[in-house]
Amino acid sequence: MSITFSSASRLFAEADHCFPAKGLCHDRIDLKGDVALPMMQRIPEPELMDDFHQVEAYANADFSGTDDAFVERLGQLCVQYHCPFAADQVLLDLGCGPGNISHRLSKVWPACHVIGIDAASTMLSVARERQARDLGAVRHLHFRQLSLRDLADQGPSAFATDQQPRLHASGVISNSLLHHLHDPQQLWLATAKLAAPGALVLHRDLRRPSSAAAALALRERHLAHAPEVLRHDYLASLHAAFTPEEVQDQLNTAGLQTLDVIEVGDRYLDVIGRLP
Repeated sequence: MSITFSSASRLFAEADHCFPAKGLCHDRIDLKGDVALPMMQRIPEPELMDDFHQVEAYANADFSGTDDAFVERLGQLCVQYHCPFAADQVLLDLGCGPGNISHRLSKVWPACHVIGIDAASTMLSVARERQARDLGAVRHLHFRQLSLRDLADQGPSAFATDQQPRLHASGVISNSLLHHLHDPQQLWLATAKLAAPGALVLHRDLRRPSSAAAALALRERHLAHAPEVLRHDYLASLHAAFTPEEVQDQLNTAGLQTLDVIEVGDRYLDVIGRLP
């Protein structure tokens, strides 16, 4: 969940029409001069979530369905791209939040070194508490408090220790990180710097809907009965997300043309592939 870069608060007008003055969307004029459907503009979220009440809400929420689906997708990509993760290889979970996916990775690939990285100390406290309760099953799981800027500047040396030497990662992943970033190139630069040649990449995030009304509909479809803080943040995240076209432009700028952008279901996009 994000470095963290997990969902943070922002107020939105909850109506089925848009408010151009508030920057939620703008009108698109077609070639005949008629007003077409409004196109929702991106509204960035704060990059870091370290508020205790929000962290508590995310730590107590049940994301097991989407977390399990993410790890299953990674396993499918290992088969598709012929790159099984071997013993002592490094898997990086960027923006790991409370460590939900990091823990799962460590159990599915117990011989690998799984490193969860997040900038939010409160989120990492939750992740380390969970690790301590399940220490026997996650012996090669590590957590580091680092920002994407740290990673982009320092590469693998940013998370190296005496026990875990400086190693490039065989897998670089994130779940719901990209939409929190004010400068998305930090993620792509960090990915390129941290990954070993041939590394497998999976970055999953929300994709921005076409309108404020569509965002509200998605929230009601997927979080109708969730706690209000999660409903509020989910709507903010949809407004902060990128479109597949925007992400493809980011990859082209970063020189990561070997990665593909794929729409998944009604709300996600995946950035997948292997690096040269």
